[in-house]
This record gives sequence, structure tokens and C-alpha cells, in this order.
Amino acid sequence: MWKAYYTPVSVEEALRLLAEHAGRARLIAGGTDLILELERGQRPDVEVLIDITRIPGLDTIEQGPDGRIHLGPLVTHNQVVASPLCRARAFPLAQACWEVGSPQIRNRGTVAGNLITASPANDTIVPLWAMDATVTLQSVRGRRILSFEDFYQGVRRTAMAPDEMLVDIAFAPLEPNERGIFLKLGLRRFQAISVVSVAAVVAFDGERVARARIALGAVAPTIVRAREAEDFLQGRALTDDAIARAGELARGAARPIDDIRGPAWYRAEMVRVLTMRALRRLREGAEREGFPERPAQLWARGEGRWPTWLQVPPGLATWDGQVCHREEGPEPIVTTVNGQRVVVHGANDKTLLRMLREDLHLTGTKEGCGEGECGACTVILDGMAVMSCLVPAPRAHGAEILTVEGVAAGGRLHPVQAAFIRHGAVQCGYCTPGFVMSGVALLAEIPRPTRDQIRQAFAGNLCRCTGYYSLLEAVEEAAGAGP
Repeated sequence: MWKAYYTPVSVEEALRLLAEHAGRARLIAGGTDLILELERGQRPDVEVLIDITRIPGLDTIEQGPDGRIHLGPLVTHNQVVASPLCRARAFPLAQACWEVGSPQIRNRGTVAGNLITASPANDTIVPLWAMDATVTLQSVRGRRILSFEDFYQGVRRTAMAPDEMLVDIAFAPLEPNERGIFLKLGLRRFQAISVVSVAAVVAFDGERVARARIALGAVAPTIVRAREAEDFLQGRALTDDAIARAGELARGAARPIDDIRGPAWYRAEMVRVLTMRALRRLREGAEREGFPERPAQLWARGEGRWPTWLQVPPGLATWDGQVCHREEGPEPIVTTVNGQRVVVHGANDKTLLRMLREDLHLTGTKEGCGEGECGACTVILDGMAVMSCLVPAPRAHGAEILTVEGVAAGGRLHPVQAAFIRHGAVQCGYCTPGFVMSGVALLAEIPRPTRDQIRQAFAGNLCRCTGYYSLLEAVEEAAGAGP
């Protein structure tokens, strides 16, 4: 799928590689979109991947001296969900990140990657647009800061040059008199692409609106602001009549199309409905209803941060003074799988799933969809559950991986495995390894999860046989919370 896979140690080295390979290279962090595009042959021009996940200092969430909140390019969706700063001062963004994919996807996927993909249905763009965010782009030629209006140029089109890297996302935190919300309509509860999404941020002066910002997703070539609705609300109280009129005006800002997820007329109507719903909840101070106090992240250990080169085991070989794995090259992938150090040759252009199955013969990890939708390939990578079908095999260099073959210890099944057997949670068995790995990661993170937390943990795992109840009951028993 690629000819060379670089893992630089600094931003400067990553930018040099981007410039050197002149449009044939792409940066990769989560890769949850890029790997699929490469698998499908949609990126024939991409020959080089530059993995920035080992560079230190790129996964920070902080409020800078300028008063703005800054997200580094490696900040994942799950990190935003867990961030006290984002939950308190950028709540619409935390809500949007919680709506992205599944725990495994949120552990790999980054906010920066979501912005760069530039789909009008991408969740995080909408609240950031409503909060007047900017992006900072950097190359060997220098830096520039762009507003979202300047950054986005159409469906999956941005102003980003081939040699540029997005190094910062910045926006003003919500003020004490401001409340914000993100609402999304999908075709299912989890792993759903937006049919319509709305982010609203309202500054209140008593009961009246001092300022309103309303952004709409999946209803135009880019995210759009409902400017007429914003202007109408200014200076008014959020009465039912005012909210109804704002919903109509927001509907008028949408320019939807018919597609497989919904016809244009339905999308336009749902813009009206979601806008009204958002404004009512802001009026009532109910924007946080339903948002989990302690969401299941599937962090078996740590704080959702990937180890940098400063933290990986010493003695890993480098070539030409840098870490590079070439297609059919002699460079090995040196990794730790189920506690054993292994050296793999011939997997430099594969996914982690294929390396585990084809080269290490660990066939417990299953391929179901191959697209990050079913969870059958879930493994724990550096302490976090991920979909191995969406992880490049060279990312395993210097990493620690746990598969279903490694969860039993001392000749005894893991409590999750044993409970699955007792509750009949194993039927055809194809999805079972993925469920086991999600359950193992959950109990390592939250030893006594609630039923809702177990559902959250299994949001990325699909089963055709059990009806899910036996799976939930098995984890409850394994945690000591069941009968």
C-alpha cells in the first residue's frame, strides 16, 4: 500500500520528509481514514507515509498565554472527551468527539485528522467552526494561521499545501455567560456518520441573547453558519416563538443533497428540528444531559497518550539515521506481542491485523469488515484498544501489543473469558475475540463498570448471534457486579 514508512523523531524531521517527497507523502497519526483510502486504491499518488505519533509534545491540550485553548496535532477524540478543560470550557467539542466512531476509533483518530479530511459530515469541524477556531499550518517555508472560512474550500478540499503540517488548533474557551451544545442525527446509536449535525454557542445577557453562533454539518459542501438565525436571536429572549423562527432561518441556510443517508428535504427539516432542540436545551441549561460523567475509553493503562521515542524500549535499529520501513526492505519490525519480543520481516507494507495473522500466526484476531466497523480485530496497542485493521504494521515497531492469545495468565482464563463461557456469550465465535479484548481493556480501566459503561465499551463491536445481553451479563459477572 506504500513504498516507505518513516517514523520521525521531531517535527522538523517530519517537515523535511514532506518537502523531500514533494506531494507523494502523507502524514499519518490515527490513519482511520487514510488506511481505508489506501486499501481501496483511492490514493494512488501516495507512496510515503510519515508517522508522527512518536514525536513528543504534540498531544497537549492547554490554555495558552493568549487565553485560547490549543490542541496539538496528536490530540485524539478520546483525549478531548477526558479533558477537564474541554469538558468545562469547550463542551460542544467534547460532545462531538464522544460521537465519533467507537472507543477504538477515538483512541487512534485525532481531531486534526478529522479537520484535514474535510468531510462536511465530520463531527468535530462543526463545534470548532461555531467557536471561531483557527488552524496553524507549518512547513519548511514557515507558518501561517487560517480561519476555518479560509481553510475549507469544498468537499474534502482545504487550503493545506502538500508540504504543510497542521500543528495547532486554537479557539476561545466558552465564557461564564456562554453555553454550547452539539447535536447529531445518525442512522444508528454508534459508529454513525452524521445525517445532520448542529452546534450552537449562545452568550446570555440575563435572559436575552447577547450573541449566537450556529454551525450546520452535512448539509452543504462545507460546514455553514446559520447567519440569519444568529442575527435574529441577538437581543431576544429564547422564547418558544423565537426558537421556532430561528429554526426556520437555520433551515434556510442549509443546501443539502440527496444521498444514501437521507434525502435533501429530510436533512433540511432536521436542521430546523435540531436547531430548535439545541436552543431549548441551552435555554434550560440542559445541554449536558446524557453526556457520561466517566465514559469508557478502553484505556487499559495510562492516560490515552502514545509513547514517544523517548519512552520505547532502547536498542531499536534505525536506517540512514532515521526509522524507516521500506516495502520489501530488509528493515525488521521489532515489537513485543503478548509479552514476547519478536522480530518480523516482510510486513513493512501490511496492516497490523495482517502481520499478526500472516507473519505471527496469531489468528485469534479476526478480520470481519476490514474497515474499522465491526471490532473483530480489536487488540490492545500500547495500553489502548484499537482496530488492528486500521493500524499500519510498522506502527508496531517498538510497541507493546496484547491479543486474545495473551490475556490468559498462569494457565487460567481471564475472568472475562471464563464469564463468556458460563453465560453462553460465545456462539459462532467470530466476533468473540474482539469482545473479549474490549472487555479486558474496560475492566483494566474501570474495574466495576456500570451497564452503560459496558455498552459504551462494546460500541465498536458487532455481534450477529447473541443479542448482546449475554455479553453484557458476562462482563458484569467478570467485574464482580453480576449474580
